[in-house]
Amino acid sequence: MAMVHKYDLTVTWTGAAGGGTDSYRSYDRAHEVTADGPPPLSGSADPHFRGDPSRWNPEQLLLAALSQCHMLSFLSLCSRAGIVVTAYTDHAHGTMAQTPDGGGHFTEVVLRPQVRVADPEMAGPAAELHEKAHQVCFIANSVNFPVRHEPVVTGEAPTEAP
Repeated sequence: MAMVHKYDLTVTWTGAAGGGTDSYRSYDRAHEVTADGPPPLSGSADPHFRGDPSRWNPEQLLLAALSQCHMLSFLSLCSRAGIVVTAYTDHAHGTMAQTPDGGGHFTEVVLRPQVRVADPEMAGPAAELHEKAHQVCFIANSVNFPVRHEPVVTGEAPTEAP
């Protein structure tokens, strides 16, 4: 039987001061995301939709969730395969198309992880694990648009004995 995991959080609009939604241009898109455990997350709309650029927007959070899930899946697979990862940075990019009716959707996400492994001979096997990480990533399996990967995996230079 498959395990089922449940997640709960609360999103509270904090931008109602000054008249609420009396016009599209007048209300603040500020909100707070809270859950048991982590600190509150300050959110807003994308600046293109009158949001505050100093706050996280839903589009960024979706991109972050895909990047985080891939990284965590990849690190788990490497650990199980005996590959020691010593550094991981992803420069993720998402593309969203807005539709004439005001809606829109993501058309693609590209993850660009830069990974360093302790043993240079394990760079190839580590690079191959990115596809498996994509296959087991919960978030990537939940979206209806392509998530591509452009990984770069390098090995650390051997250190000379003193």
